[in-house]
Amino acid sequence: MATRVVVADDSYLIREALVQLLAEDGEVDVVAACGDYDATLAAVEAERPDVVVTDIRMPPSQTDEGIRVAQALHELSPETGVVVLSQYSDPQYALLLLEHGSAGRAYLLKERIHDRAELASAVAEVAQGGSVIDPKIIDVLVAARTRAEESPLAELTPREREILAEIAAGKSNAAIAESLVLTKRAVEKHINSIFLKLGLSQSQDASKRVKATLMFLADRE
Repeated sequence: MATRVVVADDSYLIREALVQLLAEDGEVDVVAACGDYDATLAAVEAERPDVVVTDIRMPPSQTDEGIRVAQALHELSPETGVVVLSQYSDPQYALLLLEHGSAGRAYLLKERIHDRAELASAVAEVAQGGSVIDPKIIDVLVAARTRAEESPLAELTPREREILAEIAAGKSNAAIAESLVLTKRAVEKHINSIFLKLGLSQSQDASKRVKATLMFLADRE
């Protein structure tokens, strides 16, 4: 029995290319092609497909509609698999896609769609409840984890990271103490420990705060 698929992409050319690619696979039946978020959900309700293949950005907001489709289907049609196609290798999108679990979810970069076999394989995998993540996204995630483990900020305690976030927000020691319900002396003790762990203990006080803020922001990026 063929896998029933809904295709969603706001670009007519890409949408038609996806329809043709999938139609060439004898195991796939494209039952609807949509150009925006609302139409996609309506097609899912009407056609009850096995899989939705969707662009990550579509009207109305052109931000993360593909992720929102997957999140909506988690509640409305949990048995429907979702293959999100994106030209963005930002791992945060992949992490959002997998927020409610990886079963029946795939995240592929659009550069892969010229390979019909690879796209069809992803559709078949999610239809069976499996998961597929583009190798480039995995590489980015591994690199980010490595940087995090090598970062001096990895040595900070949760409380010290909390205080560093307050420093990065431009707060004084007194304001941090009030915000976190600590004594000013406790805040000063934590800050001294932060500067020591970050190798900033020999810098001037103002410079310490600026450098620590830069390190914090770089680590978040």
